[in-house]
Amino acid sequence: MHRPPPTLIIASALLLLTGCASLRTDKAQYAGMDRLLAQADYPAAIVKIEAAKESAYTYKDRVVYYLDIGMLHHWNGDYEKSNEMLEKAERGIEDNFTKSVTRSASSMIMNDNVLAYAGEDYEDIYLNVFKALNYLALGRNDEAFVEVRRINNKLVQLESKYDKVAQKMSRAEEARETFKPGKSHFQESALGRYLGMMLYRADHKWDDVRIDLEKIDRGWKLQPDICTFPRPDLSRSTKRVAAPRARLNVIAFSGLAPDKKATTFYIHTEENVIILAGSSENYLGKQNLSGLNVIPWQEVNEGYHFKIQLPYMEKRPSKVERIDVEVNEVAVETLQRLESLENAAIETFSIQKPLIYLKTITRAVIKGLAAEQAKQDMTKNMDGGMAFFTRLAA
Repeated sequence: MHRPPPTLIIASALLLLTGCASLRTDKAQYAGMDRLLAQADYPAAIVKIEAAKESAYTYKDRVVYYLDIGMLHHWNGDYEKSNEMLEKAERGIEDNFTKSVTRSASSMIMNDNVLAYAGEDYEDIYLNVFKALNYLALGRNDEAFVEVRRINNKLVQLESKYDKVAQKMSRAEEARETFKPGKSHFQESALGRYLGMMLYRADHKWDDVRIDLEKIDRGWKLQPDICTFPRPDLSRSTKRVAAPRARLNVIAFSGLAPDKKATTFYIHTEENVIILAGSSENYLGKQNLSGLNVIPWQEVNEGYHFKIQLPYMEKRPSKVERIDVEVNEVAVETLQRLESLENAAIETFSIQKPLIYLKTITRAVIKGLAAEQAKQDMTKNMDGGMAFFTRLAA
């Protein structure tokens, strides 16, 4: 059995973890899961997920199963099994994303719920973090380096990835407006850079250590929506430790992943214009329309009204205030916050959100107008039939 070198010993702690969640049809398998995870009863959690594999995880949700079970095997210390499952999740995300782009570009009216789950971008990025941690625990530093590079590469390619999606969607036959992705400031993962720094330090590549630490510092300057807490003091990271002493790196994860929810919007049409309004409830329990958006829309007449639902990310509060490290029941260190996964999730979602919204609006308008036209045609035919019977009666 290979053991990691002393400078790469990692203690990975978890206070609370939830499965990578989205707007899925079945979440029954998660009932009681928070309690099992809080109690660190990972074997029971694994049994629960495996029992639900065929019933709760349909074919289109297979990526979700691999993410859930891969994470649970990580926390249970089965790092080989964890990487096997996370590797399947990563391949599934890539394949499903490619298929979803092709189908979305060819037809705007296809319901996204029929497509296989392609993962959220933050899931795709952070699964490489846990694959890297798995390899570090197995003493396979070269493979860990590969995963760290994938984190950085995915972040660099994130906006260009959706630029291409937007171009394809804009060429779809039903498109009425040009699709444009949102912008993201998430270009440097402090957690990914920290793992890279540790690996460089183990190889005594001190210049590379300095570069990764500078990129972490750069993140605090350029990513204010993600780095919403004080910059950690990493000055001791460059301190050299000689045998027989060793360095213990403690990495802890706490809190809950954000929930993906849906909110209701209303579409009202005017001549060559659609008006999009959100809804809120006043103190009398009645709906108020708010946040009006006017969108130019060719070949649409006035007087139509449609209702749609659009997704958004919602943070979930954490009960964890701080994490203290104890040695022989004595507190020796309080961990510093390095990265907010929930902020990263919301930031990466902001890139694809305009595409999702415009596609949903396009689908609703096309289907709504088609339904209204069919209704008018039916009424017209019925009116003609009544006139025929009236003439017969005369």
